[in-house]
Formats: sequence, structure tokens, C-alpha cells
Amino acid sequence: MLEVKQVSKLYENQRGVHNIDFSMSRGEIVGFLGPNGAGKTTTMRMITGYLNPTVGSITIDGLSMSNHPKKARQKIGYLPETPPLYPEMTVQGYLEFIADLRGIPGKDKKRRIGEVIERLGLQGRERQIIRGLSKGYKQRMGLAQAIIHNPDLLVLDEPTSGLDPKQIIEIRQLIRELGENHTVLLSTHILPEINTLCNRVLIINQGRIVMDGHPDQLANSLGERFEVSLEIKGPRQAVLAELRGLPHIASVQPLAADASAAGTAAAATTPAAPEQQPEQDAPEQGAGAEAATVADEPTVKVLVSAKDNADIREEIFYRMAERRYPILAMKRESLSLEDIFLKLTTNEAVETSDDEDDNESTKAEVTPNA
Repeated sequence: MLEVKQVSKLYENQRGVHNIDFSMSRGEIVGFLGPNGAGKTTTMRMITGYLNPTVGSITIDGLSMSNHPKKARQKIGYLPETPPLYPEMTVQGYLEFIADLRGIPGKDKKRRIGEVIERLGLQGRERQIIRGLSKGYKQRMGLAQAIIHNPDLLVLDEPTSGLDPKQIIEIRQLIRELGENHTVLLSTHILPEINTLCNRVLIINQGRIVMDGHPDQLANSLGERFEVSLEIKGPRQAVLAELRGLPHIASVQPLAADASAAGTAAAATTPAAPEQQPEQDAPEQGAGAEAATVADEPTVKVLVSAKDNADIREEIFYRMAERRYPILAMKRESLSLEDIFLKLTTNEAVETSDDEDDNESTKAEVTPNA
């Protein structure tokens, strides 16, 4: 659906984007992440035809943006961070105006406007002046102008910026629904939005793509070790020895929240019961005795790392079951998307602002030598 091949945008004394190279298939919702000034808006403006790349090519559904710009733009819906609205117009008048700009035939215009109004929940506001709409409804209007011509590719720049939590939920649901019939490139600073909406993530830093993959696979691609946090009920030293003896475990690190110390302290401070059972009433030897002993044990909390990034969960489970040490909790630990984003972008050498990425007219373009 979208192919961006070796695209660069060069400016004199300003950072641009360098050798951007990625593609998107139909039906994908791709999150586009990066710090301020990293090149997100520049890239999105080149994809939508608002800027021409210095070098490289952009193709929309087989149409070159440089050779067939008008036809290629017809396949794109674009919502910039600030929706392109005319505040003095009514909702109905604005959508009719956009439909005319998009070349929607007269016989289809009324039907298409009605479909967009219903889909974006604008019923009953057709005669309302846009200036009087809430920020959430203005964002809906921005989405309406982006989809009114039923484009194949949607490019959304910070679509939930500045909205309250209820409005964010509503807009996310709309984007999710739009993703069923459109390819979506979504720029956002709200990282949980990526996990909620996207099946793929692109991270850009200093004008270059530094990561491309599924959100759940990014940690593995960074070479992070397979780690599991455990809470096990059993004798502390025995549990640690059993874990360390497993062939695919590289290290076993007791966690600070290990409850064994707390359990020992509780045992030391708890007064004896009024009546003690005589020694001869002790549990029988064997499995029952072992179960009773384990039941009285405090829990051991550890972080276990695997060798060669192996999945060690089954190995741990079967060994603890064999030793009759119940596993109360097992969780695979991995980098969050926030951790990955910071790890990939905190080496930025020059701090820039949103204005440097947005005010393209203030930059002097560099034209490559013929």
C-alpha cells in the first residue's frame, strides 16, 4: 500500500531525515514514534505530498508521488496535529466544501456526507458552527475531512493530542474501526496508544528509522535476556539451589521484596499458642509431612535469567512440581514500550522543538547536485 524507499530531506544547517526506508501493507495500523524534532512530521508531510523529498521515492498503491501526485493524493486521507477547519463554517457546510475539493460526484456527495456524519457521531450537529464545537468534536471533524473520500491510506498526526480521557477513548475506538477498512499510519506521543491500536511500530530518531517491528517483539530485537520473576513457597535455600541447578538458567537473583525475611520475623514475634500439641501428635513422615512443612514455609521471590534467551518457564514449572514447591506467581519480565523508546532515543545529540519540525517554510532546502 505504501512504499517509502531511501527517502531523505536535506536542509541547510538543519537536521532533516536520512534514508528513510519502510513499507506498509493493506490493513496495517502502524505507530510512528520519535522525540520532538526527530523527523516524524517531515516524513508524514512527504508521504502526503505536502513536501517533496530531496532524494528517494514514495509510492501509494503503485502510484509514484512524484510522477502522479494528484492520483496518489486521492488515495490518502491526512489529519495534521491541528485539524484544518474553518471555524466560521457549519459542520454540514464544511463537509460539503471538503467533498467538493475531493471531487466527490454530486450524486454521491449527500450519501457520503451522511455516512461520515453517522460514523463519527456528528448527528444533530450539522447546523452547528465549528467554532462552538468542543475539542473532541473538532478532532472528529478533522477525521471526517480525512475519510470523506474513502481513502486507502490514512495518515494521522497526534489525533488524540489535548483531549480529555473520555474523548481519547472515543477517538481511539474510531481509529480502531477505521483500521478495519483503511491502512493507518499513526503518529503519537502517548505510548500506551501504540499497544492499544497498533500491530507494528516504527521509531525514528535523529532523522533515521532505528526500530521497526511488532510491539511485543521489540525487546527481543534489542537483545534483552529472557527473564522470569517468580514467587515460590518452600525452603529458601532449597528453592534457590534447585533453580540454580537447572541447565538453562544463567542466574537467580533474590528480589528485594522476598517475603522470607518477613516470614522469619513474624515467626519470631508471634506468641506461642496457649496449648501446644504434644510431640507424639506430629504429622506422619512421608508426602503428608512434606506438604505440611511446605505449607508452613514463607515465600521466596526471585528474578531468574535464561541462557541463550531460552524459554525456561516449563523447565522451572516441572522442577518445582517435582519438589512439591508451589509456584504462586510466574511472570515473564520484558522491557516496556516506554523503556524501549527511551533506550533508542536518549542518545540524541541536539535538542530540538516541535517548531523546528513543523515550520518547514523557515528552512532552506538543499538541492542535490545534478
